[in-house]
Amino acid sequence: MPRRGHDAPGPRPLRVGEELRHALAHIFEQGRLHDPALAGLALTVTEVRVSPDLKNATAYVMPLAGSHAGEAMEALKRASGFLRRELAQAVKLRVVPTIGFALDTSFEHASRIDALLHRPEVARDLAPRPEGKKKE
Repeated sequence: MPRRGHDAPGPRPLRVGEELRHALAHIFEQGRLHDPALAGLALTVTEVRVSPDLKNATAYVMPLAGSHAGEAMEALKRASGFLRRELAQAVKLRVVPTIGFALDTSFEHASRIDALLHRPEVARDLAPRPEGKKKE
């Protein structure tokens, strides 16, 4: 059997991460967190990465419209023990991973790339060339 690269997770951590993502989204949707910093704040769980030994997980979270991100991250860190207990009831695992939270910056990264691609000098270079013209 071929060995995986160091960065490629196995199928089990991927499945567990997806289950944890769904469970966290459900917990947030139901509003079970009573921290004032999270009151009325819609959170999106974009991904949960689980370590190969299934003992640690990082949930990538983004507040709706990116507002109050710092306060939300601090509140989630304070609530990590509560969330781990809630996950233990929602997901059937022998041991529920210790969960940490990180702000998902992929949306702002994508918008930055999109803005670069729409700059006039880049759009000019990406435009299709007429037939018969060669690049200089």
